[in-house]
Amino acid sequence: MKIAYISVFYPFRGGIAQFNANLFKELEKTYQVKAYNFSRQYPSLLFPGKTQRVPKEDDAVRIDSEPMLDSINPFSYVKTASRINKEQPDVLLMRYWMPFFAPSLGTVARKVKRKGTKTFAIIDNLIPHERNIADQTLSRWFLKQLDGCIAMSQSVKDDIRALNPHIPCMLKPHPLYNHFGERQDVLKAKAELGLDPKKRTLLFFGFIRDYKGLDILLESFAELGDNYQLVIAGESYGSFDKYDKMIEKLPNPGAVKVFNRYISDAEVPVFFSAADVCVLPYKTATQSGITAMSYHFDVPVIVTPAGGLAQAVEGPGTGLVAGSTDACSLKQSIRKFFTMDRDVFVKNIEKIKEELSWEGFAQDLIAFVNNNF
Repeated sequence: MKIAYISVFYPFRGGIAQFNANLFKELEKTYQVKAYNFSRQYPSLLFPGKTQRVPKEDDAVRIDSEPMLDSINPFSYVKTASRINKEQPDVLLMRYWMPFFAPSLGTVARKVKRKGTKTFAIIDNLIPHERNIADQTLSRWFLKQLDGCIAMSQSVKDDIRALNPHIPCMLKPHPLYNHFGERQDVLKAKAELGLDPKKRTLLFFGFIRDYKGLDILLESFAELGDNYQLVIAGESYGSFDKYDKMIEKLPNPGAVKVFNRYISDAEVPVFFSAADVCVLPYKTATQSGITAMSYHFDVPVIVTPAGGLAQAVEGPGTGLVAGSTDACSLKQSIRKFFTMDRDVFVKNIEKIKEELSWEGFAQDLIAFVNNNF
């Protein structure tokens, strides 16, 4: 099978590029796969972070790709489709995580489909967390260009069915990341981050955006007591001022360690190794790559009942789900977690590692594609 894989790859940063690199490496073990990259992912004015690209010193997974698709240049849509058509792939595989990319990816899919290539997309979010009036129209049009799609959470599959009830759709959870290296000694990790080795350590990890609920976590943390500490690690997409003000008002502001910057792949192990639990206080969600990172390091999670997070945690017993997306419910779940046997959660994480492997994801993906040829 000949596969054209179009999405973001190195040197773009972030979880989607990391996912693509891991899946590409698994697919190329058996199939002929070529990666097509964006030449421009977002216009600078629309990107809230500091940079879209991986720093030179970051040891990210590098995939050779052809940078062709400019998200806002329709001429590049045609050029990219023509380039893919020359290769005559059997399958075009895409990643779709927000309707902003519907015109670019959808146009490419439409043009290669006319030449007999089957078109499939792995869909992270069909309707984005920060919504606008055109989202459903764009996503509905994009789905029409596909022969099938893969959802990584039940909530996304439900969104797909709402916009296109008849499209073939497979539900397959996010695999666990395995390229970050091994877990480190907990005391050494805490010392490296300047943490108190005796305190219960919470981790909030990843890009900081409003829908991820850091404000909810800080409200909860204010009432937890002196035997807790919180690590915030990730670049803020937008101003961090409101969070700084919340931290300043805490009974013990020094119990919060803030690393408001992009966290390189090489640094990831120390943050998760220092944590007793990773907290995802999201206001809205589908699935999260942060849980996949957390499980890789055998770190349980506490999540809000947003989107597909609860299902991903409750079923395998890999953490706790707060009763609601509010500070009081989250505080209660955090306190409850530390009255329980953490090893039970860790053993459950070990059980799902084989199930959520990249090999398994790739095999099921290809089986789904073959069933819809």
